[in-house]
Amino acid sequence: MPELRKDPIIGRWVIISTERGKRPTDFTSVPPAKSGGFCPFCAGNESKTPPEVYALREPGSSKDGPGWTVRVVSNKFPALQIEGDLHRQGEGIYDKMNGVGAHEVIIETPDHDMTLGNLDEDRIVDVLMCWQQRIIDLKKDARFKYIVVFKNHGEAAGASLEHTHTQLVAMPIIPKRVVEEIEGGRKYYEFKERCIYCDIVSQEISEDMRVVSANQTFLAIEPFAARFPFETWILPKAHMSAYEELEPNSVRRFARILKEVLIKINTALNSPPYNFILHTLPLQGDNRSWYHWHLEIMPKLTKVAGFEWGSGFYINPTAPEEAARYLREIPVTSNRK
Repeated sequence: MPELRKDPIIGRWVIISTERGKRPTDFTSVPPAKSGGFCPFCAGNESKTPPEVYALREPGSSKDGPGWTVRVVSNKFPALQIEGDLHRQGEGIYDKMNGVGAHEVIIETPDHDMTLGNLDEDRIVDVLMCWQQRIIDLKKDARFKYIVVFKNHGEAAGASLEHTHTQLVAMPIIPKRVVEEIEGGRKYYEFKERCIYCDIVSQEISEDMRVVSANQTFLAIEPFAARFPFETWILPKAHMSAYEELEPNSVRRFARILKEVLIKINTALNSPPYNFILHTLPLQGDNRSWYHWHLEIMPKLTKVAGFEWGSGFYINPTAPEEAARYLREIPVTSNRK
């Protein structure tokens, strides 16, 4: 029989539809063929992008030239623009402001044929530290209240270029989803004087039904009320609100578990398109006691249709426990530290 499950953080309900049940082996995807066309993100084509904002480079290499391992540039077609004032105003019952913000692209490798999950652990560490450095720099701008880091991998997930990259958008408002998480965490904390994410970590470790992978610092799980098949969260085991405050040793452990999870997903599902989103503390947030940063990974295996849009419910045809068991059994070779 199908189950209705409630997300304990924001109160959203999902349907785990066993009647429509799909086993993990039922999900297959055909990786798109490489385009072979011109790519502005490849080494040697640095002049075809906006000037770099930040980069990790070989000693002696020049800005906006070859010799980089990770390179950050402004998005050529930004969703928000860095110049200007917010100029908040109203038109009757409607509110608006100027589209001020920052939109950057983190090019994760000069090698066109690599993916984030295939990079060496040291190179993934470089990417994750670039996220930190850009957040630390952009949070100095008082106009910005939130920074979202996200990845669209594959055309079906919204990627316009196949060369592996992450995007970062700094915004003058806090996204509704994050506000819901903060409010849900606050209510739980006021009632129990504990962080709900910390309690989720504790319960998932204890029950061990939805755990995909773990190391000294991080836990990867299929959430209890997963919206999508193989939706996977990576959370710090200990309470931490802001991603940019992660220590170097912990960044390495985050890189390790992220690589493990991506390898497992790619192996299980034949390298599907996916999105991931970093959920972290607002830049001017004072919600440290009840907000807990985490990464949400969502393979694109099903489509959101009329019922989902009309009701706000999601239908997931694969139980999180089954997805976790399937991923957990996929071996990954890793040099643990």
